[in-house]
Amino acid sequence: MIKPGSRWKSRVCTAEAVLIRPPKTEGMPQCGGIDMVPVGEEAAPADMLPGFGQGCVVGRRYRSEATGVEMLCTKAGEGSLGFAGAALDAVEAKKLPSSD
Repeated sequence: MIKPGSRWKSRVCTAEAVLIRPPKTEGMPQCGGIDMVPVGEEAAPADMLPGFGQGCVVGRRYRSEATGVEMLCTKAGEGSLGFAGAALDAVEAKKLPSSD
């Protein structure tokens, strides 16, 4: 089972992410359409799949409503964060009330 707080790195680019919310379904965190590996583990580099090259931004959260997974990008990369074959959506920042 994938645990919240676990750190993952991409095999296709420089991206790294932390799992914020665990998934409700089976699958692996992905970047560029390829399964990510836990930080500290070695894995062979891979080529990004077509359609998964929108990139990820440091400090931005990415989520999937269908699977419940949420990840925080900790190192930017060219690949899109995903889970179980589907790209995650960027979470928009909440508007704060004005403090006039």
